Amino acid sequence: MASWTADLALSPDLLADVNGHTHPNGNGSLSDTKAVVLAGGRGARLAPYTSILPKPLMPIGDRSILEVVVGQLEEAGIVDIHFCVGYLAHLIQAVFESRENGHVNITYVHEQEALGTAGPLRLVDGLDNTFIVMNGDVLSTIDYENLVRFHHEHQNALTIATHERSIKIDYGMLHLDDDSQVRSYDEKPTISSRVSMGVYVMEPSVIEHVPENEYFDFPDLVRVLLESDEPVGAYMHDGMWFDIGRTEDYERATTAWVVDNSANGNGNSGSVNENGASNGHSRATHPVQNAKEAG
Repeated sequence: MASWTADLALSPDLLADVNGHTHPNGNGSLSDTKAVVLAGGRGARLAPYTSILPKPLMPIGDRSILEVVVGQLEEAGIVDIHFCVGYLAHLIQAVFESRENGHVNITYVHEQEALGTAGPLRLVDGLDNTFIVMNGDVLSTIDYENLVRFHHEHQNALTIATHERSIKIDYGMLHLDDDSQVRSYDEKPTISSRVSMGVYVMEPSVIEHVPENEYFDFPDLVRVLLESDEPVGAYMHDGMWFDIGRTEDYERATTAWVVDNSANGNGNSGSVNENGASNGHSRATHPVQNAKEAG
């Protein structure tokens, strides 16, 4: 459990987003940067919850994941957001057409068939400047302004936001030579690696490498770009990050996020210990209960 508890010191910025307050991730200077949010997946790994809700509408505190994401993008200064939708798209559209969206313009791009994680980019109009692409189930404290600045400073065609992730192997790991002889043995090692957060910055030229009307994932896009000698960079984010596509991360996020960050009277956020118990004023939320309230 220690591999994730270090990230659960709750960020005031992200807590504020969940509670409907405004704490910018940047200084609001990305008004010329559009965002594409991929929200069309079926979320099979979160079943049975996603049998009634699309994954981006899964509740975190008293708001859905997608509402938190939109709030963060707006605070960064982004005003044009494209939702690529498919599965249960009418629910996503109903939620955002019935709420105050501030200064954000939301456009819906409907996938008639599954096109993968990169394929839908071909359906989005008006991506004629640097733009952000992200999964609709990502909760993080990433600074979008710094991310875009890094992208420009390194003159990348594509920048991938990354996070250090530790994975504990539950078995003894053998290291063999070419003759299948054991050279070393590690008992239940922990492996750390930088992984993609599901957040990207791209130049318009990248879309030319995405085939039309074909299933095409981001690993395919990265491979094609590298084969074409296009610069692909990695931006390191060392703050909080949850990939809500995983059941265990969703459960951790619902434990970590605070519904009322002023409950203890001092404005400080709570935290979660290794056993999942909350300290301060954090409290867990139940996905089914919140889903009913959100509906």
